[in-house]
Amino acid sequence: MMPITLEARWGQLAARLGLSAALREATYRQLAAAYEASGRHYHSLTHIRKLLETAEQHKELVLDAEVMQLAIWFHDAVYNPLRDDNEARSAGLAQEFMAQTTLPPARRQRVAFLIERTKDHTQPQPAADTDLHFFLDADLQILGAAEADYWQYARQVRQEYRLVPDVLYRRGRRQVLEKLLNSPVLYHTPAFRQRLDAAARRNLRAELRQWEKGGL
Repeated sequence: MMPITLEARWGQLAARLGLSAALREATYRQLAAAYEASGRHYHSLTHIRKLLETAEQHKELVLDAEVMQLAIWFHDAVYNPLRDDNEARSAGLAQEFMAQTTLPPARRQRVAFLIERTKDHTQPQPAADTDLHFFLDADLQILGAAEADYWQYARQVRQEYRLVPDVLYRRGRRQVLEKLLNSPVLYHTPAFRQRLDAAARRNLRAELRQWEKGGL
């Protein structure tokens, strides 16, 4: 069986939300253009595909599949490494899109909430919000990836911040790594925690040591 394309995945979701074919296609082109922009190296359509596949593989853990898929599609739609409001702007873009769908207001707000919570994965999260936990864990699964995949991710993120001088990037990246390592909880979902936590902390410590030596 041929794997389903990203465009087909989007089309199926948008059709369930009551969009016309023309609007489905126009919105996909808008999203694809954002994720395929020249400055994207990690936060690209490959990242979106990975999250959608993860949600599909763990569908028993997801209560609202449509909300989850919308949050995945839009969570990095706006991504400017030199700004700190990307999550809010991505949520706003999602809201503009969802206003054209049959999705009820409460579920639209839910999508925006999930997106906005990706601003800081180390902040305390609502204890009973299992869909939020899954979404955040899926977004951070790269941290616990195989060593070669993690280093590719780290280099891709550096490329996205290519306009930031090394001395400034090194300082900022070390702060991010230290904050993640000091967080008592990296993964909220038991399955993710068991499978990825130890590897993620090992990868984070390795990158931190590399920056202390001077860089990647």
